[in-house]
Amino acid sequence: MPAKAPIKKAPAKAPQTKAPAAPEPVPEAPAAAPEVPAPPPETLAADVAAPVAEVPAPVAEEATPVAEVPAPAAEVPAPAAEVPAPAPQPEVPEAPKQEPPSAPKDLTVDDVDDTSLSLKWKAPDQEGTAALDGYLVEYQKEGSNDWIAVNKEPSVSSRYKITDLNTGDKITVRVTAVSKAGSSPPTTLENFVQVREIVDRPKIRLPRYLRQTFVKHVGEAVNLVIPFQGKPRPQVHWFRDGQPLDPKRASVRNSDSDTIIFIRNAERKDSGTYEVVVQIDSLDDKAKFEIKIAERPGPPKSVTLVDSWGFNAALQWTPPLDDGNSEITGYTIQKSDKKTGEWFTVLEHYHQTNCTVSDLIIGNSYFFRVFSENLCGLSEKATVTKDCALIKKTGITYTTPEYKEKDFGEAPKFTQQLSNRSSTTGYSTKLFCCVRGSPKPKIVWMKNQMEIREDPKYRSLVNHGVCSLEIRKPSTFDGGVYTCKAINPLGEATVDCRLDIKAPPQ
Repeated sequence: MPAKAPIKKAPAKAPQTKAPAAPEPVPEAPAAAPEVPAPPPETLAADVAAPVAEVPAPVAEEATPVAEVPAPAAEVPAPAAEVPAPAPQPEVPEAPKQEPPSAPKDLTVDDVDDTSLSLKWKAPDQEGTAALDGYLVEYQKEGSNDWIAVNKEPSVSSRYKITDLNTGDKITVRVTAVSKAGSSPPTTLENFVQVREIVDRPKIRLPRYLRQTFVKHVGEAVNLVIPFQGKPRPQVHWFRDGQPLDPKRASVRNSDSDTIIFIRNAERKDSGTYEVVVQIDSLDDKAKFEIKIAERPGPPKSVTLVDSWGFNAALQWTPPLDDGNSEITGYTIQKSDKKTGEWFTVLEHYHQTNCTVSDLIIGNSYFFRVFSENLCGLSEKATVTKDCALIKKTGITYTTPEYKEKDFGEAPKFTQQLSNRSSTTGYSTKLFCCVRGSPKPKIVWMKNQMEIREDPKYRSLVNHGVCSLEIRKPSTFDGGVYTCKAINPLGEATVDCRLDIKAPPQ
């Protein structure tokens, strides 16, 4: 039994190991024990006590005594070769080093007004070894080296609004991420920010009626209101034809939300291209519109009687020298019988500069005149033909038969009644009726049984039995019952109608 001698020596070396000082690795000794049960059956009795004596050997750092026992290695070659060297014991790890979070990213100004500043940023890329507690915000005024803390407790949101600031101050802000591991490097705004109202981009809201040429008559007032938006209050500049507006010709009044241009007595020289510019610092908006100050045009330059044949006469004329600063929209042609001298309209709103007048009476002579027309109305005067158009009779000789004189006297009688009408405030309207009678009856107009006398609001005309009453720019007060009375020595007749004046819809 040579194998028993080394077994007795093993307990002598066991006290040299200091494994019991490290209690944690002791449980790992049994882990090596399962690898030893390979010896053959003849050595089983001798090996039963060996593991008990060798338990501390793997725990110690010096495991060489096990390798120095030669007898067991000779008797059991195979198991000795399979037993691996004990694994080195793991070192006790040191406590991990605490790492603070990285700096917040993309610090920007979200909003600013006269007493506060709103900020936003993104969370740091690395939160460190501890959970992020929040952010601390500080600001510094321009010209000062002191940082003023805004929040004492960390804010968990990536947005923050600094309040109670002084208007006009310029400040910069820095944000620091905070956790139990420490604070991150601060992230600071690149530039100082002035505490003032946020700049709302200036924008002009041009009214729809100014998107086409705005026309006014000479002598009328021009009063235009153009709204705009912008914060702080934009600066407003006016120009006409590229030049600054003359304050002697136009007055400008500006408010926080609109600008008003006012011309008391418009003249033709006030026409042109007007431009309004609203500006905040380097931001601006522009709007242009046309104003045309027009008046009635002059009469055509000349009217010529080109020819006359049968029942017709041909006329030709040239456009007026003065168009009243507005495009000529048409012409009105009238004829006059030389016998009566009364003028009758033949054509209205006629666009060409030549025409043929038909349905003339044989044997009569006619003069013609032409009015020009633009946006303001007809020219005050007309151009009359120098020559008279004589409608010659045919060669047939006609003998007038003799007739007994007949009494054509007749009491007035209305052949066309007045019709009830409805109009809108501010729009002129006319009432029409037709009467006959001999001798020619006198026409009297009444409103609500009260005779209408020399009132400039009303204009009464009678042409060949057609009676008309024009009511200029009526108001709701002008509504009522209107009566037309025709009187001659043989009698009288009346006809009436109702006129309603409505206010325009709002």
